[in-house]
This record gives sequence, structure tokens and C-alpha cells, in this order.
Amino acid sequence: MSGYIPGGHQIESYGNGGFRFAGMSHQGSIIALPTGIQSWAVTSPNRIDVSSLTPVIVEMNQLDMLLIGTGEKALPQDSPFALALRQLGFNVEVMDTAAAARTYNVLFEEGRRVGAALIAV
Repeated sequence: MSGYIPGGHQIESYGNGGFRFAGMSHQGSIIALPTGIQSWAVTSPNRIDVSSLTPVIVEMNQLDMLLIGTGEKALPQDSPFALALRQLGFNVEVMDTAAAARTYNVLFEEGRRVGAALIAV
């Protein structure tokens, strides 16, 4: 992936340090939005903050829900970045990456305006 793939896409698979979507493979973390999928420089949960989620914040009005996949283990729902996003008006759910990718696909398939920031596992 060259950094950005336009359009909404389901996550075809995840693991081995990356994701498959739109018939291609990407090594590393991603942000998936209705407008496109882009690489995300975050590699561990302690690196997630509001600044790292700027691409999501820019599209805030395009989302009904934001899923944050925090790698192998879920962080608490009251993590500082989640609280900050809620104060901005986001409906945000924090879970492990596997659960976030599956939930994203279900909501995407239902036609919901969902976004996901997913740390690669």
C-alpha cells in the first residue's frame, strides 16, 4: 500500500504484522475510514493519543462510531485517549485488534459509518 487507498473497504484478514483489504496487503497498523484506508504509524498501545488520531478527528462528522484496536490486549475504556475522543463527541470503543477488526467488518457490512484505528498484530 502506498500510504492511502481511497474508499471504504472491509478488512479481509489481519495478523503477521499487518492487514489485507481491497485485494492487497499492508504491513503495519492502519486507520480505516469510510473515505479510505491509510497507514498508521502507531505500533504499540502506549503510543495512542489524540495527536496520533488526527486523521480520524478530521473526519469526525463522517463517523457514527470509532473502534480502536489496541493490539493483542484491550486497554480500558477509560484510557486517556478514549476519554479525550469522547469529550470531542466521538462514540468510541476500545478493544483488542482482532475484536475491533471483526466488529468493524460487521458494522461496515451493515452500512454504518464506522472507522477503526487498528494496531497490527
